[in-house]
Amino acid sequence: MELFLVEGGKPLTGSLSVQGAKNSVLPLLAAALLAGGTCELENAPQLSDVQGALDILHFLGARWQRQEECLLVDTGCANGYRIPEDLMHRMRSSIVFLGALLGRQGKAELSLPGGCDLGPRPIDLHLEGLRRLGVAVQESQGRLICTAPQGLRGSRVTLAFPSVGATENILLAACTARGETVLTNAAQEPEIVDLAGFLNAMGAKITGAGKSTLRVEGVKKLHPVAWRVMPDRIAAATWLAMTCASRGRICLNDFPAHLLQGVYPVLEEMGAKLRLEERQVFLAQEGRPRRVKQLRTMPYPGFPTDAQSVFLAVLTAARGTSLIVENIFSDRFRPVGELLRMGADVRVEGRVALVHGVRQLYGAPVEATDLRGGAALVTAGLMAKGTTVVQSIHHIDRGYERLEDTLTGLGASVRRITQ
Repeated sequence: MELFLVEGGKPLTGSLSVQGAKNSVLPLLAAALLAGGTCELENAPQLSDVQGALDILHFLGARWQRQEECLLVDTGCANGYRIPEDLMHRMRSSIVFLGALLGRQGKAELSLPGGCDLGPRPIDLHLEGLRRLGVAVQESQGRLICTAPQGLRGSRVTLAFPSVGATENILLAACTARGETVLTNAAQEPEIVDLAGFLNAMGAKITGAGKSTLRVEGVKKLHPVAWRVMPDRIAAATWLAMTCASRGRICLNDFPAHLLQGVYPVLEEMGAKLRLEERQVFLAQEGRPRRVKQLRTMPYPGFPTDAQSVFLAVLTAARGTSLIVENIFSDRFRPVGELLRMGADVRVEGRVALVHGVRQLYGAPVEATDLRGGAALVTAGLMAKGTTVVQSIHHIDRGYERLEDTLTGLGASVRRITQ
């Protein structure tokens, strides 16, 4: 079992380039199925979730190789359409292979996905949207059997909620469907823009990415391309929050500042000094962070739910009392129990957390229960007196590329050990 040992009290200082986005590279890897040849993905992070997606591609008949930060994915011989349960259960994002398989093979058979347990995340929006494109769906013993008896056809689809995963699946299926698909109330996240850009480079005809209405004109086939994965805005938000927590100074290089427009007001309310340039973000935090009157998670461009846990950790040692409202995932407050072991004062009622900042957190043995919650515990460890032992760090490895190396490079004391 691997652990992180985090010594508190060391400010983060320095600069770094942000890793490729986990939430972008996974749908890009699924989209590579539509190319029928070798796609080249630059800035592809080395994460356990990425390896999970590569294992699915390999099972379907694709081949891949890594050249430093570049992935070469050859899907020319990928003829499979069934994904076994063990591969699906390794990550929640595996459901994005549904739309890609339907676009490639016209059929797909898979089980419901796994990943972090953050409360109900039903895929009914995915299935209803795909049904509008001519997909027949059967459920049998926990598995989905999806076929397009008459082929995929364009249609009008309206999502009840701007789900990122549902938007991705509908985009992937619609690219090679007959006719035009109009998707309204689509997710507007930057990762959707990255996926649409990749598909358009492959020959798709998608307009409106980044807006609430997407239009897809179906084409007969797509072709392989080279593409650079966008920077990870959640990792960037994590480094900024950790710097704020440790009272340090940081520069994020080659990072499009507009990706975190919903996060900067919160950082400034916490007392951070920011300077934003087109592809750089500078942050300096002097003294103890201040409380936030109210932090609400919202779909993009609002404050991202994936950054909420890390900011909650910072606020446990802020001056004053903060209110956090979680509007996306009902169980995003799971790390609170572990933070209490470190001396935090947090009260949770449903989707609302009241965070009373304490003057000092103390190192303790804690356990990560999900990806972002694990990052929150490391954040708390950076502020704590003494040593924090973070267990179950395999969750953290799903979304952060060698987190201990990044933090050590910024002056923190974070060690990975095997027990």
